[in-house]
Amino acid sequence: MTIRVATYNLHGLRDDVPALTRVITAMRADVLCVQEAPRFVRWRARRRALAVASGLRAATPGRLGGVAVFTGPRVSVLHAESHALRAFFGLERRGLAVAVVEAEGTRLAVGSLHLDLNDPARVHHAAEAVALVERAATRLDATVVLGGDINEQDRQPAWRYLAGRLADCYAVAPKGDGLTFPARRPSARIDGVFAARAARVVSCGGVDAPPADLGAASDHLPVIAELRVGL
Repeated sequence: MTIRVATYNLHGLRDDVPALTRVITAMRADVLCVQEAPRFVRWRARRRALAVASGLRAATPGRLGGVAVFTGPRVSVLHAESHALRAFFGLERRGLAVAVVEAEGTRLAVGSLHLDLNDPARVHHAAEAVALVERAATRLDATVVLGGDINEQDRQPAWRYLAGRLADCYAVAPKGDGLTFPARRPSARIDGVFAARAARVVSCGGVDAPPADLGAASDHLPVIAELRVGL
């Protein structure tokens, strides 16, 4: 079957929320990895309201690191978990959200990740996140997918680690220029979707949404991968 997995840094809902809702709706994602989701005042209600307005539901618990996984109506959530990643002195605490989902008998273990601006922390957290998602995938016989704001480009160590363990979906089947930051005048690809090599990447790139909405919704652009998994 074909399933759509996306990643999007929401910038804490500090921008144009109606535009953000329209962009998320335009993705038609079955699974959406989000970063910088609300995590302070009324964080549960704000996440839930955004998900519902976009035709999705919030699948993962916790608020650590501002990461979460949202799911669409085509998939059911079998398991969800959140993890605190290793603490680095003086740096923001990072987290990982994981949802194991099923659609038409196909299972995916999807992780949402937001890496730090610090080089050693990024590399360590990338490896830690892959191990945690792989553990969930093994336990429930699922295919690994990881989406996130990597905060570096594909020639740098954390990205290279992720692309060594998993397929960089955009590199496999690119759609568009792939640039994701900053949203109004993108010049770098720092957000990505990575999938186990058992999944066939049909396409990966940006979202067909009005440019005005994409520029107003967040400081990042979303990435969506269309994956063929199973029979």
